[in-house]
Amino acid sequence: MSFVTEQWLLVSLLLALVAAFVTVESKKGGKTVTYHEVSRLLNSDAAVLVDVRDSADYKAGHITGAIHIPHASMATRTGELAKYKAKQIILADKMGQHAGHAGKILRDAGFDVVRLQGGMSEWLMQKLPVVKPGKSKGKKS
Repeated sequence: MSFVTEQWLLVSLLLALVAAFVTVESKKGGKTVTYHEVSRLLNSDAAVLVDVRDSADYKAGHITGAIHIPHASMATRTGELAKYKAKQIILADKMGQHAGHAGKILRDAGFDVVRLQGGMSEWLMQKLPVVKPGKSKGKKS
């Protein structure tokens, strides 16, 4: 604690840099939207949802109508989303750790991208509906 009080300027600078880094990185992948907003956008057909989780997580349960493109494949599969260029793309991942990178790739390709705040973890925690194995209505895997 004495270091913090003695080196308050360095500590303040470090905190400011961390805050700036977090802000810049989060904006690269698009802003976050709540599950309420995601539901509204999907129900009004103003957006399409892209699930960027790995195949096992996607098959265990995903949001109805989600297009599955794992984050590791996003750079090579953006062409699959070309027909949705006029719509907003909503990215869903596990907890928010991969949607930023996938979002940056899509934004660089000219898409309007937002991210599901809290990822699928938040969606499931709110007990919102998911498609389970054997009932898949999602698109390409």
